[in-house]
Amino acid sequence: MQDYGYVAIVSLLALLAYFWMGLQVGRARAKSGIAAPAMTGDPVLERTIRAHYNTLEWLPLFLAPLWLFAIYWSAQVAAAVGLVWIIGRVVYQLGYVADAGKRSTGFMIQALAVAVLLFGALGRLVFLAATGGL
Repeated sequence: MQDYGYVAIVSLLALLAYFWMGLQVGRARAKSGIAAPAMTGDPVLERTIRAHYNTLEWLPLFLAPLWLFAIYWSAQVAAAVGLVWIIGRVVYQLGYVADAGKRSTGFMIQALAVAVLLFGALGRLVFLAATGGL
C-alpha cells in the first residue's frame, strides 16, 4: 500500500497557492482603488484577477489526475509532478501580473505537468482495463 501523505500535502499546497493568488487580487484592488464588485479599470488588477480565475479553471484538471496518477501509478512521482505544477502556476501568476506576454513560461510548465498526470493516469487505467487488472 502506498503512502499518499505527500500527495495530500501537495494538494493542500496547491490550494494555498490559489489562496495566495486571491490575496493578490485584494492587494491589487487596494492599490488601484477599485472596490468589488468592479473588475475593470486597472490593467494590473484585471491581469491579477485573470491569473487567479485561470488557476481556478485548472485546479480540477490538476487535482483529479494528481490523485488518479498517485493511486494507479506512483504517489511519489505524482507529488513531485504536483510540485512542478504549483511552481508553474506561481510563475504564470507573477508573469501575467507583470505583463500578459510574460505568462507563457509558467503556462507551459503547469500544462506539461498536467499532461504528465492526466495522460499517465489515463494510460495506466486503460492498460489495467485491457489486461483485466481493474
